Amino acid sequence: MATVAQSLTLIVLFSLISRGFCDKCVLGNIKIVTTRSGVERAGKPEWNVVVMNNCACAQSLITVSCRGFQSSYPVDPTKLVKHGDKCIINGGDALVGGASVKFSYAWDPPFILVPVSSIVIPC
Repeated sequence: MATVAQSLTLIVLFSLISRGFCDKCVLGNIKIVTTRSGVERAGKPEWNVVVMNNCACAQSLITVSCRGFQSSYPVDPTKLVKHGDKCIINGGDALVGGASVKFSYAWDPPFILVPVSSIVIPC
């Protein structure tokens, strides 16, 4: 019986601790890595982009600065949609903790994509 009580206590404690970590989720938990694929498309170098949520909680409506963004071929609109000087990642849908979204584009030079906003979903 004591083991069950200890287990329940540990579960409650872990739940409170992990909830505390979620309160610390910030825009800085969104990391963007851009690497050259080595392929050329329509005469432009192709770039692979990975947008990662390094927070335990999900984040939605992830928006990045993408002033002047263009590509020599269409980018998957479920991954990136341009709205003026900002782009919405993952169709605005939540990116759960530890998950990533990947897409590619071709242009020269590469674009510097910087997170500008997101909504942290409490976990």
